[in-house]
Amino acid sequence: MTTLSCKVISVESITDTVYRVRLVPETEFSFRAGQYLMVVMDENDKRPFSLASTPMEKDIIELHIGASELNLYAMAVMEKIRDQRSIEVDMPHGNAALRDDSDRPMILIAGGTGFSYARSILLTALSENPDREIAIYWGGREPHHLYDLEELNALAVRHPNLTVVPVVEQPDDEWQGRTGTVLPAVIQDHATLKPYDIYIAGRFEMAKVARERFCAEREAVSSQIYGDAFAFI
Repeated sequence: MTTLSCKVISVESITDTVYRVRLVPETEFSFRAGQYLMVVMDENDKRPFSLASTPMEKDIIELHIGASELNLYAMAVMEKIRDQRSIEVDMPHGNAALRDDSDRPMILIAGGTGFSYARSILLTALSENPDREIAIYWGGREPHHLYDLEELNALAVRHPNLTVVPVVEQPDDEWQGRTGTVLPAVIQDHATLKPYDIYIAGRFEMAKVARERFCAEREAVSSQIYGDAFAFI
């Protein structure tokens, strides 16, 4: 791991609780798609955030940070970013990165800003194999929480083998997609998950339930299910 000093070049409020932050490190860096960095608050306080950008982007790091008064842990990071306009990060971390030695069909599962993890893997996988069969399931509480859905849908137009499945818990009158949560949607859509590499970004409890249900109900191979949350359960 390496500690990098980074200049904050932009902070974009993309929903009422999600910020897109772009950083330019002062020195060279590298990581694998699906890894995360730690924002250094002080010597004993480092806070993890998935890298939304890809390893192909050599100059910029993009983060999607969900922060609100109900999430003071992340809000303190946002205040530091906005006040100082520079931060130190420790990277790379994580074992749930894209497996470069596999060309199996892929399922990406993300809740909320877990999309940042899925985005890095998705864009990298498509750059390596534009014809790879990939499905991405992105869940949010309300439609506006799926903040980059337009980008995803445009990507699916260019890649016919990419399936985008947005799922909303509290739809409005204009919502035409799936409702509920992502795990039942994945199970409903697949009679078997045995052929797939599955990448999960979500709460520890959700990741645990997903792995158990996918293996028990849909023949998923445990060693082909990846998520950094598994390190904590």
